[in-house]
Amino acid sequence: MELRKVEIIRYVTPLREGGSLPAITEADDGFLYVLKFRGAGQGPKALIAELIGGELARKAGLPVPELVFANLDASFGRTEPDEEIQDLLKASVGLNLGLHYLSGAITFDPAVDRIDPLLASKIVWLDAFLTNMDRTARNTNMLFWKKELWLIDHGAALYFHHTWTNWKEQAIKPFVQIKDHVLLPVASELDAADQEMKSLINPELLSEIVELIPESWLLAHGEEKETAEIRRIYKEFLLTRLSHSETFLNEAKNARETSI
Repeated sequence: MELRKVEIIRYVTPLREGGSLPAITEADDGFLYVLKFRGAGQGPKALIAELIGGELARKAGLPVPELVFANLDASFGRTEPDEEIQDLLKASVGLNLGLHYLSGAITFDPAVDRIDPLLASKIVWLDAFLTNMDRTARNTNMLFWKKELWLIDHGAALYFHHTWTNWKEQAIKPFVQIKDHVLLPVASELDAADQEMKSLINPELLSEIVELIPESWLLAHGEEKETAEIRRIYKEFLLTRLSHSETFLNEAKNARETSI
């Protein structure tokens, strides 16, 4: 399993609705990408969550824009007049993460757009698995593009990695924030979603995705841990959570019963 690597050649415009100042950029392959910067917000940890979440979603058959490793040269952005953006670019030299830009896409509106219950259930399942707290009515992180629903922005997932002290405990916990998931009212096929997702997500796949994480992102953790140890923790967290899926599944089912 590999991700393509591109070179960023042009900064087009910032997307200021994102707290970490993502931007639309052009790469040397001629395509536009929404660039998530390693020097922003939660730094490489957000990129790791984005990488794991996005690739897991894709392998599970959910629509996610292509992810690429996007290299930012040290000379990039020297002519940028905005000091805040220039500082961000300087702090992000090296590998960043890009998502293929879906030109003309519109934000998912739960009051208007209708979603297939099984698809909604699989998205709810995945977000509970990944402990992704950022798919609410206030911020759906879903787009409609060419009449299809697309998932974007998994950077808030895997919040256990912001502190390593209790990751084993976090791995087997229910995900209580699932009660705020924008698709929960539509997710009437959670048991079927659980069976399907567990047939697609296996230890080999989880290991392959974790191995994609660039060494430089792991080194930036600022922890007293070797990169091999950090990879092992990510793998064990995900494997443990997968083997205890009934915990977060039941939490989602109970939350749905309460909400409807």
